[in-house]
Amino acid sequence: MLKDFHPAALWAGLTAFVWYVFGAVPLHISVSEQLGLATAQTASWIFIVWTSGAIASIAASLRFRQPIPITWTIPGLVYLGTLGDRFSLAELAGANLVAGALLLVLGLAGIGGRIMRWLPLPIIMGMFAGSILEYVTRMVRATVEDTAVAGAVVAAYLVGRLIAEPRVPPVGLAVVAGGLAVAAVGTGGGAPVEWSLPALLVPEFAFSASAIVAVSLPMVVLAMGLGNVQGLGYLLAQGYQVPTNTVTTVVGATSVINAFFGGHAATVARTGVAILASPEAGPPSGRYWAAVIAAALTVAIALAATPLASLLNVLPGSYIAALAGVAILSSFQDALEKSFAGKMRFGAVAGFVVAATPFTLFGITSAFWAILAGLAASLCVERKELLDFWAGES
Repeated sequence: MLKDFHPAALWAGLTAFVWYVFGAVPLHISVSEQLGLATAQTASWIFIVWTSGAIASIAASLRFRQPIPITWTIPGLVYLGTLGDRFSLAELAGANLVAGALLLVLGLAGIGGRIMRWLPLPIIMGMFAGSILEYVTRMVRATVEDTAVAGAVVAAYLVGRLIAEPRVPPVGLAVVAGGLAVAAVGTGGGAPVEWSLPALLVPEFAFSASAIVAVSLPMVVLAMGLGNVQGLGYLLAQGYQVPTNTVTTVVGATSVINAFFGGHAATVARTGVAILASPEAGPPSGRYWAAVIAAALTVAIALAATPLASLLNVLPGSYIAALAGVAILSSFQDALEKSFAGKMRFGAVAGFVVAATPFTLFGITSAFWAILAGLAASLCVERKELLDFWAGES
């Protein structure tokens, strides 16, 4: 193993860790605020998803000598944030547990990514883009209402995109610039930051059919179809013989563990794979070291879960809203590109419009109806494309 180590793997691991800190953690904090979680609940959530992901990543990467980063689904997290006013925390916890169990069953059954064979990616991504549109609009609203703080966040993010240097993450610049603006303007809260180790909390579980349909099924699709399929697909493109079913089983087991302590579904990190398995990470035989290094560093995030969660009581809402907006922009752009750049664009438009309109019908939220609307629209207008997709995937 030591002979496989290359300095490039070290830098790739550090780069991925920086992305985890500045790209994922701010979004996690924002969604926790949106769901109205207490500091202890947020800390437990952050601790379990990063700890379980780190253990699974290190074990899988060392076992198969491949860079297999297992974290948690960012699209799934964002989607959860949109449902806080429609389901109780107990219902969301129960739905996450069902989603984890479904992912585990899919892995054990050896059918991996086949869940996507009846759900065209453009329609799914249209639904996802519509569901997270409110994050972007909240960022714009925050920038208008608090130009000093939110404006600094957005401006710094744009500067980072202009620099286009992988080692200078745009969201990282946004975090720093916004923090300096908060300190200069003095809009931060007076509550002290808690410096203690996190404690795992077992949430209350409530299982309702509407929550399972509206939360569990989309969560499985987002974790499996967006994370696993794309992340493992990139590894295959790099020449690795990926144990797809085994990795899917590990992701499912990790998701179940997460759910028991208030977390949500795990997945193969798409962005993490793009960094850790790229040619810049050194020779292919030693790139697994990059995944091991990145995972080991994320333990620090898990141990700092309590002070991270208590930042909700210190930072102004405009800062968190703007930071969440810039953190999700890349995912929003990617969703739009995958929705409208290829086939079944009309179905994607229908899914986008329905998902962007918050409503509940028969106790089921608009995201589920968005998928049905997209399929129905494609069946009416793009029948040949949809039937060709089903025939080809089958």
